[in-house]
Amino acid sequence: MNNKVHVKTGDTVKIISGRDRGKQGKVIAVAPKEGKVIVEKCNIVSKHIKPRRMGEAGGIVKAEGAIYASKVQIVCPRCGKQTRVAHKILADGKKERICAKCKETL
Repeated sequence: MNNKVHVKTGDTVKIISGRDRGKQGKVIAVAPKEGKVIVEKCNIVSKHIKPRRMGEAGGIVKAEGAIYASKVQIVCPRCGKQTRVAHKILADGKKERICAKCKETL
């Protein structure tokens, strides 16, 4: 199974399907083995927290849940459109991620 994900931590992405379709946010965490990402202020879920020590409060906490990486697309900082990631090989042999629409470095 391929464990590559097209987004990195810190990328600005737009959700393209699901309950939060159309929302934009920054990627907080990436889990390549599961093929999932966590986007800030998107896919908010309720977590039930159990008190662990005496006097500690339990309750329900709102937190971001993981979503599949295939449901997000990177937003280009230059053109502002959601785009696929293209790659460009530089003269020194390094690979660079670029916007497939405007060819700007991501």
